[in-house]
Amino acid sequence: MAPVSSPPGSPAGKPDAILHPSEAARRIDVDRMPASSRWARLVDYHWYVGWALDEPYEQQVVPQPRIHVAAEHGRLLVHGISRVPFRRRLDGTGHTLGAAFFPGGFRPLLRGPVSGLAGRVVPAAEVLGVDDRPAARAILDAADVNAMATAMEGYLDEVGADPDPAVDEVRALVALAEDDRTLIRAEQLAERGSMSLRSLQRLFGEYVGIGPKWVVARCRILDAAAVAHRGDPVDWAALAADLGFADQAHLTRAFTRVVGTPPETYRKEA
Repeated sequence: MAPVSSPPGSPAGKPDAILHPSEAARRIDVDRMPASSRWARLVDYHWYVGWALDEPYEQQVVPQPRIHVAAEHGRLLVHGISRVPFRRRLDGTGHTLGAAFFPGGFRPLLRGPVSGLAGRVVPAAEVLGVDDRPAARAILDAADVNAMATAMEGYLDEVGADPDPAVDEVRALVALAEDDRTLIRAEQLAERGSMSLRSLQRLFGEYVGIGPKWVVARCRILDAAAVAHRGDPVDWAALAADLGFADQAHLTRAFTRVVGTPPETYRKEA
């Protein structure tokens, strides 16, 4: 079953969060689709993964500051932000579809602090109050990716979302951390947001589910992964300085904690 293609200009998330992308492309089908207009403010994109494997395969993904709701094992599971590497073992034939929320975008559905989901994976019904099993069944039984996304958004429609102007502020702050390589400390992000560091920490705990220091650091690791995925030789000392690390050793330690291997080793493997 081939996934549909995303239209030009549709949200793409952070593709470099998928580690070993060349190997992944040989083993699994991955696609990202924009949310409908009624959910586009809160949901960055829907993602699809399909597989038909002769032997088990494990895929690793770098966790990002986004809440995901994914159809797995007959349920819609809410994935809170995790500090540890995310790995999924796949075998046989199957597929899943998930909704990736913008940073802060899940708070209007949860109607409570997103920090309570940190490091947790829970059935959607437990935190959103609407039975998720019919939607999960529709997604996992469907053969069309658009039908899967429709079923996912149908569930979100049942849950509903409260109006919350703070979502746009949080989304803009995280986008700034993602796009501006000169931001290397949470204090800088607080200054750009015209607030104290403590206020930024409270805002991120409530809406993102993890602190701004983690968010900024993770953005810079994803920048390093993007460079590694180009396949060209890399001056890691220069890149470390460019990304705000104290030195190459600092970058190597941080990258290895997240990815599992030093950056140069990963570049050669990936």
